[in-house]
Amino acid sequence: MDILIWAGAVVSLIGLVGIFYCIILALKAKRANLPDEEMRARLQRVVLLNMAALFLSMVGLMMVVAGILLG
Repeated sequence: MDILIWAGAVVSLIGLVGIFYCIILALKAKRANLPDEEMRARLQRVVLLNMAALFLSMVGLMMVVAGILLG
């Protein structure tokens, strides 16, 4: 079950990197002083990416917990 734990840790880390990437994208969009429509479009894409990153982190943490419980 060590493989499941380490794989889950890697998946969670990838999700965490995705969350930080979303923060950077949102800050860049805010600093760009875009029109309202374009800002809304960019932030909708960031929110979608953020949800995917959160889901990936959640799956990774579930893998870690499953590995601990089964090990």
